[in-house]
Amino acid sequence: MKLPTFTAFRSRNYRLYVYGQSTSLIGTWMQRTAVSWLVFTMTRSTFMLGLTFFAGQFPSFLFSLFGGVISDRYNRYKVLLVTQVASMLQAALLATLVLLGHYTVWEILGLSTMLGVINAFDVPARQSLVYDMVDDKRDIPNALALNSSMVNLARLTGPAVAGIVLEKLGGGVCFLLNAASFLAVIASLLMMRLPAWLPLSNDKKLVTDLREGMTYLRQTPSIARVILMLMAMSLLVIPFATLLPYYAKVVYKGNASTFGYMNSFIAMGAVAGGLFLASVGTAANSKRILWVNSILFGLGLILFSHTPWFPLAMLFALLAGFGMMAQTTITNTIIQTTVTPAMRGRMISYFAMAYFGMQPLGSLLVGTVSQYIGAPNTILAEGLAALLIVGLFWKHLTEQTTR
Repeated sequence: MKLPTFTAFRSRNYRLYVYGQSTSLIGTWMQRTAVSWLVFTMTRSTFMLGLTFFAGQFPSFLFSLFGGVISDRYNRYKVLLVTQVASMLQAALLATLVLLGHYTVWEILGLSTMLGVINAFDVPARQSLVYDMVDDKRDIPNALALNSSMVNLARLTGPAVAGIVLEKLGGGVCFLLNAASFLAVIASLLMMRLPAWLPLSNDKKLVTDLREGMTYLRQTPSIARVILMLMAMSLLVIPFATLLPYYAKVVYKGNASTFGYMNSFIAMGAVAGGLFLASVGTAANSKRILWVNSILFGLGLILFSHTPWFPLAMLFALLAGFGMMAQTTITNTIIQTTVTPAMRGRMISYFAMAYFGMQPLGSLLVGTVSQYIGAPNTILAEGLAALLIVGLFWKHLTEQTTR
């Protein structure tokens, strides 16, 4: 039996989370768009675009496992409050720097690195806390799908708004609006009524917790395989977004608004994919959906790569966004619904490391390769890589459908 698309909204805490987080995420996407645009405008280098993504996300690869341990050891709610305040301060610093007009690419990269460190602790706590926000645990897959739709709805709105703000008011205002947006999520967290947190025994060393997480992952191949697939996609395919400023400015002869619209079409497809996942319910074969959507992702990129007509290219971008949606949402759902509660934070940290940790390496790879074979051929190669990854994991992805 299929669940209603918005059934997770029955939980008051989850509703508050969505209201606050959706506002904050719009600001986050405005900041990401503005950072990429400023760096490309200053350098005209696709390699520097890759380096920008690397600086913002590689710290997640380095520190996510520690973030997972912190999430399992301490009160996730308080950890999340701290990371949200820290993110607000980072955005305020970035806004001040740009509004004063005396900034360099390396200063922007430095503050992006600072945000990457914060996110390494934010993501495991935030994703794990969603489980506690939902009263009826049968609604968890629905909540995670809606959460992903919320992220991508912000990705649809934020870049489009950022494009207009960049043209009219400049990047500093984008960063200032992002700083202000964190007030919404902080307020929503303060209004929640979560179950009392029961502290666990912390007599074990941090290294022991890390070792236990690795052992659990090795002994749970159903989780390990989807994380490995996400890691491959994050390294070789998902970083296609690194080259979007090049397409906006060089291929389509556009401006900041064009860049914003491109991000929004990708997000529109991802929102549609998220709503689809929210509507199919827990009875759906998640692995089957994952391999079908991964194929759509690859085909979307292949078709987009060499399309010179902007409207048709946006149709293919929408298809790619729809397919991309499943990579994170289904992986997260499998983890959240099957993992032992005491290991949830650590397994989410592996998820974050695979997604946020591999993307910066992939962005560097994409930025470097595009210098030699061009952006269109690079995105074509990424689409082909998606199909290859599906082929490598085909046996695992079809196991569930034959039972």
